[in-house]
Amino acid sequence: MNVVALDTEPAYAFGGREAALTVAPGTVVELTTEDCFGGAVKGVDDLPSQVCTFPYLNPVTGPIAVEGAEPGDAVAVHFVDIRPVRDWAVSTTFPHFGALTTTHATAMLHPALEERVWLYDVDAERGVCRFNARSGDLSIELPLDPMHGTVGVAPAANEVIMSITPGAHGGNMDTPEMRAGTTAYFPVNVPGGLISLGDGHCRQGEGEVCGTAVEAAMSTVIAVDLIKGAAPPWPRLENDAHLMSTGSARPLEDAFRISQHDLITWTSSLLGLDELDTYQLVSQAGLAPAGNVVDTNYTMLAKLPKTVLRGAPAYDGVHARLRETAAAYLAQR
Repeated sequence: MNVVALDTEPAYAFGGREAALTVAPGTVVELTTEDCFGGAVKGVDDLPSQVCTFPYLNPVTGPIAVEGAEPGDAVAVHFVDIRPVRDWAVSTTFPHFGALTTTHATAMLHPALEERVWLYDVDAERGVCRFNARSGDLSIELPLDPMHGTVGVAPAANEVIMSITPGAHGGNMDTPEMRAGTTAYFPVNVPGGLISLGDGHCRQGEGEVCGTAVEAAMSTVIAVDLIKGAAPPWPRLENDAHLMSTGSARPLEDAFRISQHDLITWTSSLLGLDELDTYQLVSQAGLAPAGNVVDTNYTMLAKLPKTVLRGAPAYDGVHARLRETAAAYLAQR
């Protein structure tokens, strides 16, 4: 097993940057990511508007080039391990960011929500983070469910897309499904693919309704692979129980349609099933969790239990092979 470490300065966009590391397919990469505020928000008095420099938010680590990856291929990113590196994490509300406040695109005469910071206590050994109310004595322990909100590859045509924006290249999709044990598949748009990731969350509810999760710096391990000639039109995810397709767009119903369309065409090809039969099957067996409903584009997932696939493997079993790689890595660590 080939294991390498990545140490590089963060970026704030996908595209427009040379590879910081080039690896062979099957390599395990150890890396760290900073939180979406670049570590500048450390307590309830550190308002992001005062301690952060806009637009330098949501840093990502990378890019990682995969040897042999060419446009038209797919790169697979399997999350082996994700763990917080600090005993605290933060979440916020912003005046013009979030699902339940006025924004630049949803103009209102009433005032926007106030800017406020919540500090969470993180106990990685016990696997919990603690919510502490700002206007009361309520304190509740929530289970850790570490994930990465932002994962993707370089866009096509030399385009540079800010890390806060999700799209067909991946990016800031903010789905809690991007946790350890999940394999994500991305289209290769430029030689090497150029994988970057960041925006670690100790946990996040579906939709990321207030605009931020429990934001944390992470120590993360991934395993990468290459699938020749198999570029998906949108990022896809797989875990032991489900296949998932993503769609990122505005309005929200278009993100929903993109994800459902991709899941139906993917399932149809795996089962060799008529498209309308697949439409019927996915309609009755599928789920539709939200990724985010706050970013510059919204993200929806379409999720199908693998039990209905009758053993048909996605991408010739790449997920299962990467799970074996992850198990071997964790056993020797």
